[in-house]
Amino acid sequence: MEQINGVLVAGGGVVGLTLATSLAQKGVPVTVLEAAPELVKEFRASTFHPPTLEMLDDLGVADRLISEGIVSDKFQYRDRQEGLIAEFDLSLLKHDTRYPFRVQLEQYALAVMLLDKLRSTANVDVRFNHRVSGATLYQNHVVVDVITPEGLLQMQAPYLIGADGATSIVRHALGIDFVGTTYPNLFLVLFTSFEFANHIPGICDVNYVWDPKEWFMLLRSPGIWRVVFPTLPEETGQNLVSDEAIQKRLQGVVPTGKPYEVIHSNLYRVHQRVAASYRKGRALLAGDAAHVNSPLGGMGLNGGIHDAINLANKLSNIWLYQGGDDLLDLYEAQRRRAAIESVQALTQQNAADAEESDSETRERRKSEVRSTAADPELARLFLLRTSMIESLKGAQPN
Repeated sequence: MEQINGVLVAGGGVVGLTLATSLAQKGVPVTVLEAAPELVKEFRASTFHPPTLEMLDDLGVADRLISEGIVSDKFQYRDRQEGLIAEFDLSLLKHDTRYPFRVQLEQYALAVMLLDKLRSTANVDVRFNHRVSGATLYQNHVVVDVITPEGLLQMQAPYLIGADGATSIVRHALGIDFVGTTYPNLFLVLFTSFEFANHIPGICDVNYVWDPKEWFMLLRSPGIWRVVFPTLPEETGQNLVSDEAIQKRLQGVVPTGKPYEVIHSNLYRVHQRVAASYRKGRALLAGDAAHVNSPLGGMGLNGGIHDAINLANKLSNIWLYQGGDDLLDLYEAQRRRAAIESVQALTQQNAADAEESDSETRERRKSEVRSTAADPELARLFLLRTSMIESLKGAQPN
């Protein structure tokens, strides 16, 4: 059995690498186990909110993220038939954060930056082709089963963090329920080089387009636009990703008379779930292993990064300064509350607004959004919630 002196992290995605970077920079030894043979180039989340940028600045990667991404200080709610409902300007947060904007960039780019940073940081061991397959808890340590190219390996460490995604092996091994619901329909994400800004007057980089029949999100990243559509429960995966079906949906956004260039497509099921517990003994959960939600609002990845920074502060306090394990209970209380009361609540409201079919309710919500955007103080309070600044109040890392 291999003895690990430090924190063992299952999962080498953005959340696991953020946790490892923060721990290592504080002087806590950390070993990261990633099942894939190299960084997985995923087309997934692409929005980084203001408080996330502050955290990444503390890790020394925010400047690079900003230089490679698109700085977006506005986002819009639009009606698919009528056009603009309201625009919100994040510069209203200039006294609340040193980054009063979002950055649009594929999350894979951040994983590359973090891995680059880790390669020049002491006390870090990142192992690819190491898949965690089980975990057993003891009073003062955790034993982890790991599948490697050389065979089964057992590793013993003082702490284990499950940052291994929505289907987390660690969460299953700990017997922790994943409480919530699953949407009956799939979501379709299409990536295209088509320049929507030349054809939809006034759109910005982040647009939430409401429609009772088929809402969609329109988001810009460097060199590409992503369009996120809901589908109908009865539609099948094969029908949804056929060339004909994809072109029909995109032509419904902007008719071009010729086929769109589609760079990538992704079809996935959406859940609104939160782990019943973030901690069991010396094993803890972070990121998608702990919570998953609708993509409307761009909060899933950001919430996972917030988990990682919060937990790194707690673990470093314990490791370096003999802090009590009650800090781990505090991590669970702070981050689970943020997931339920902020992220879950906001993403559910975003989804309800986007697809509202009752005309009276729909018009009332549009009026409320317009009124909020027109009042600078109301808009600022709204932006504090949607930018996730408010979710960190009372749940600071230390």
